[in-house]
Amino acid sequence: MAMMLQRKLLRRTFGEGKAILNFNSNPIPSPCTSFSTVTSAAATPSHDAPRQLPPFDYQPKPYNGPSADQILEKRKKFLGPSLFYYYQKPLNIVEGKMQYLYDENGRRYLDAFAGIVTVSCGHCHPEVLNAITEQNKLLQHATTIYLHHAISDFAEALASKMPGNLKVVYFVNSGSEANELAMLMARLYSGNLGMISLRNAYHGGSSSTIGLTALNTWKYPIPEGEIHHVINPDPFRGVFGSDATRYAKDVQDHIEYGTSGKVAGFIAETIQGVGGVVELAPGYLKQVYDIVRKAGGVCIADEVQTGFGRTGSHYWGFETQGVIPDIVTMAKGIGNGLPLGAVVTTPEIAHVMAQKIQFNTFGGNPVCSAGGLAVLRVIDKEKRQAHCADVGSHLIGRLRSLQDKHDIIGDVRGRGLMVGVELVTDRKEKTPAKAETAILFEKMRELGVLLGKGGLHGNVFRIKPPMCFTKDDADYLVDALDYAMSKL
Repeated sequence: MAMMLQRKLLRRTFGEGKAILNFNSNPIPSPCTSFSTVTSAAATPSHDAPRQLPPFDYQPKPYNGPSADQILEKRKKFLGPSLFYYYQKPLNIVEGKMQYLYDENGRRYLDAFAGIVTVSCGHCHPEVLNAITEQNKLLQHATTIYLHHAISDFAEALASKMPGNLKVVYFVNSGSEANELAMLMARLYSGNLGMISLRNAYHGGSSSTIGLTALNTWKYPIPEGEIHHVINPDPFRGVFGSDATRYAKDVQDHIEYGTSGKVAGFIAETIQGVGGVVELAPGYLKQVYDIVRKAGGVCIADEVQTGFGRTGSHYWGFETQGVIPDIVTMAKGIGNGLPLGAVVTTPEIAHVMAQKIQFNTFGGNPVCSAGGLAVLRVIDKEKRQAHCADVGSHLIGRLRSLQDKHDIIGDVRGRGLMVGVELVTDRKEKTPAKAETAILFEKMRELGVLLGKGGLHGNVFRIKPPMCFTKDDADYLVDALDYAMSKL
């Protein structure tokens, strides 16, 4: 039904012919083509047509590799069928520089999703790139059975960013690995098995972390093992609105009625990423952490998407709730695109891991450690946290003004450069605008803006660009979204 509506809306909005905005057969405009020219084949240019992307002094290298069609054919033949791609005609991205990406024809796009919230400093940031390149020349791999300064230097720098007694670092390769290790720590330290996570959460797709995840689109029908999901403290859609106390009581009720009275731990993202940029009700974590600790459990903060200053107001997402976790997991932005993750905990919890051998072949390898340390230094040197606060405030302000203009925008939320725009067909009923979101998603790509999508129904635009994203970029994004919505 949604697909039929999408097709009807496509025809009604953009016409039936082979115009530039017919998504199935459009020629790609050159980087210097004005958008008034781009849209002229489908509609009469008007005063509200978006301007060009902000100027950017960079010339991509000529691309002589295989075409998008050739790559897609090979991908379908040799890669797993579970892989998905964005857009009806998938993009062949061949180069990136800071907050921009380039396709095979040299067209520039504003990257508002940062490789799924992974590129923190910017694509191919020169200082991060140099650190990786120089280490590659000397030593790529040795593992922790030998000494190397890169891993200890990186661990020291990372520990210096943590509050309280969070001083022991374990390096892994991804967020899923980090959360899996954190869950193991919680169970060993507490002596209990039961884990609690939130509905609408995403904590990974491995056979262990898939149980912590609570979105059916990401879950296979396998045993989850002693993992329970409590009511999500979602201020927009939640049954208790922003009432943190009532949500916290649900956690208490679960422990009293659904467990032996003891649990291993509780894990939560402060702002749910895959779930559609849902910031937890204010004060929720402080109450829940107290409840969980009284039940013998440890508290885990999943900072895979919210860490490293992206929220603007704080370096870590959990700080927005005024808490200090027992374990913190991180990945994505920690490496600016490198396969890198980490778990940071207290010496007391870390000690329990020493009863057996705990080892990770690639975790903290010299190249990733050198790159990760460079990321921390760039974020500090370029004052990216303050930048996220400034640009994010401007972006959210403009999006909320757009919400006043377009009824399809049900909610604008987030902090810094972690922003969500939820689209609905009925503001009162909050009916997800699934088909309309899909159309706008394609239209924004045509206008040169690459967004993410999230939420159980795929009706939330996830705006989480590299942290070098500027106010000019924000203005272009909002102008393009305004223009696209005005054509629905």
